[in-house]
Amino acid sequence: MILLDKNVLLTGGSAGIGKELAILLKREGANVTLTGRNTKRLVEMENQGFQVIEADLSTEKGVNNLISQIDSLEFDILINNAGQSVDHDFRVKIPNPLSADRCIYANLQAPIKLITSLVPRLSERPEAAIVNVTSGLAIAPRAAGPIYCATKAGLRSYTMALRKQLEKTNIDVIEILPPVVETQMTAGQNHSKMSPVTCAEHIIRAIKNSVDEAYIGQTNVLRWVFSISPKLAQKIMLRF
Repeated sequence: MILLDKNVLLTGGSAGIGKELAILLKREGANVTLTGRNTKRLVEMENQGFQVIEADLSTEKGVNNLISQIDSLEFDILINNAGQSVDHDFRVKIPNPLSADRCIYANLQAPIKLITSLVPRLSERPEAAIVNVTSGLAIAPRAAGPIYCATKAGLRSYTMALRKQLEKTNIDVIEILPPVVETQMTAGQNHSKMSPVTCAEHIIRAIKNSVDEAYIGQTNVLRWVFSISPKLAQKIMLRF
């Protein structure tokens, strides 16, 4: 896919992977509308020439508000990048169920609702794409993050089924499976981390090449282990 003059809706585009992705998309000549929750960061991105929309995608109200704001806009590409993590480890303390609700909504419900809203418009474009950012943890979960892992596994399953449904249309359905990336969400983790800009570069290549799945960095290793022995992959990841 050629990104020049493509209209892109990018969720979670004011920080981390999303911010670097917005910058690279603009460099490719795309017109980027991005969402975020932090007003200061959104102003900074707006000052760089991006169309911005403040949106909290962890609630039904926030998602519905975003959908109403983009109702009259045309898009060629939807990138569901926004994501949240949540502490949910009974070995540490009893988890807060309300926090889990917000994580589930942001990571799974919000992408599904945005896709449902935009598919009719995307189908009218000469070429279009839906890009869902999941995680290597969609392949095998880590013990300390069951809610996050479950939402990413759910989005992975949804993406695979959606791709089959839309296989004879003009819409590419692409799944991005990043490794641990240096972002605010992973600040407390002591693993080796990929830089956001490197991850964003991989995502851009995946979109331009219209690949079905893009395994980035260490997720390639996890994919290989899982192909040989799913139980071994799960055993390894559940240690974390």
